[in-house]
Amino acid sequence: MPWFVKIEKGLVDKPTFDQYVPAHLDFVKDLIASGHQAKTGYWQERGGGMLLFWANSLEEAKDIVARDPLICNGCVTYELHEWHVVVE
Repeated sequence: MPWFVKIEKGLVDKPTFDQYVPAHLDFVKDLIASGHQAKTGYWQERGGGMLLFWANSLEEAKDIVARDPLICNGCVTYELHEWHVVVE
């Protein structure tokens, strides 16, 4: 299965963002449980982060990202890329 990466940039203040973090973490845990090998995190300097996950296609990856609570609640903008691993 190909890897996809959602690179995000924050749009809202930290208190607003933080209220959606638990739902985002549950979303990622559900992705892991369903075999998407998801990993999520934020940039040390704050203001954005990344979600790395497996999906069968770009269309499936778009559908997955559209369900992320951070997207649904307007907390971040994002870019979505298929990542081709060169060395493992």
